[in-house]
Amino acid sequence: MLTERQKMILSAIIDDYIRSAEPVGSRSISKREDVGFSPATIRNEMSDLEEMGYLEQPHTSAGRIPSHKGYRYYVDHLIKPDFLSNRELEVYKHFFAEKIQEIEGVVQQAAVILSSLTNYTSIVLGPEIFTTSLRHLQLLPLDKESAVAIIVTSTGHVENKTVSIPPGVPMSEIEKMVAILNDKLKGVPLLQLKSKLYSEISEELKKHVSRYESLFQIIQNVLDQREIQRVFLGGTTNILSQPEFKDVEKVKTILDLFDETEKMVKLVSSNKQGIQVRIGTENSMEAINNCSLITATYSIDGMVLGTVGVIGPTRMEYGKVIGLLDRFSRDLELMMRRWYK
Repeated sequence: MLTERQKMILSAIIDDYIRSAEPVGSRSISKREDVGFSPATIRNEMSDLEEMGYLEQPHTSAGRIPSHKGYRYYVDHLIKPDFLSNRELEVYKHFFAEKIQEIEGVVQQAAVILSSLTNYTSIVLGPEIFTTSLRHLQLLPLDKESAVAIIVTSTGHVENKTVSIPPGVPMSEIEKMVAILNDKLKGVPLLQLKSKLYSEISEELKKHVSRYESLFQIIQNVLDQREIQRVFLGGTTNILSQPEFKDVEKVKTILDLFDETEKMVKLVSSNKQGIQVRIGTENSMEAINNCSLITATYSIDGMVLGTVGVIGPTRMEYGKVIGLLDRFSRDLELMMRRWYK
C-alpha cells in the first residue's frame, strides 16, 4: 500500500517521464508546485518506490523511470482522463458530423482520426468482422485463366475479386469445390472463416476435389482479402517518432506485426465491454512487450460490434488516450445505430 506522498511522487515522475522521455530526478520533481517536498525527501521516497518495483534506475543515471508495475498502478489508481485541445476537438467533432454512407468508410476514417489525435498507431475492427456471417460464395469463370470470386454476407454486402485459375483445371472441379465451401461455410462468422477452412474443410476438399492444392490457394487468397478489408490501421509509422524505438530491429518486429492481419485481430479483439489497458508484457505478443495497448469496444444493446485501439510506447499519454477512446467508442456506437436499427 502506497502512502499519499508516494502516490503523489510516483504520479509526478510518470507525468514528467511521459513528457520528456528522460529519467526523472528528485530536484526536478521538487520544483513542481503540486508536490512541495524537498529533494532529500523525494530521493528517499524514490528509493522506496524503486525497492517496491514501481520505479527503475537506468544505467548509472541519477534519475528514475517508471516500471511496468509503476505504469499499472498509475493507470489503475492515479490517472485522470485529459481533455482534447480546441484544435483536436474540432477535428473530432468534424468526423462525427460527417455523413459517411458506408460502414467501411466510418471504420477506415476512424483509424485515421485516432492516429492523428494521439500520434500513436491506431487499429479499428469493423462491426462485420464480429457479427456478419457468410451467406454465399461464387466463383464465376471469366475465361480459361481467370474467374471472379463473389462473396455475399448475411447483411447483403457483396464483394468481388478477380483470381487466376491454374492451367488445366476443369470447371467441374471448381463447381465441386464451391459447392463444398457453401455447404460448410454458410452461416460461419467472417472472423472464423479462415480457421474453419484449415481445421475442417481442407480435408474435405482433399478427398473430393482434384488439383486440391492449387484450388485451395485460390480460396485462401479470397478469404485473406475479406479479412483485410475489415481491419484498418492508422499511423503505422508513428512508432518511429518515439525516442525509445531508435533500435531498428525492435521497430521492425512491431511493423511486421502490423502487417499480419490475423494476429492484429487476435491482439485487439475482446468480448469485454469498456476500456482495456495492457502494459508491456501484459500483451500476449512479444513484439509489443515494450508497448502499451489500450482498447475500447463499441456495442449496441449489449452486443459487441467492434474494437477501437491505440498502440504506443509504455511512456504513453494514458489520460489522453483513455479519455479519447472512452468518448470515441460511445460516439461511434451512436453513429453505428444508423446501420443496426
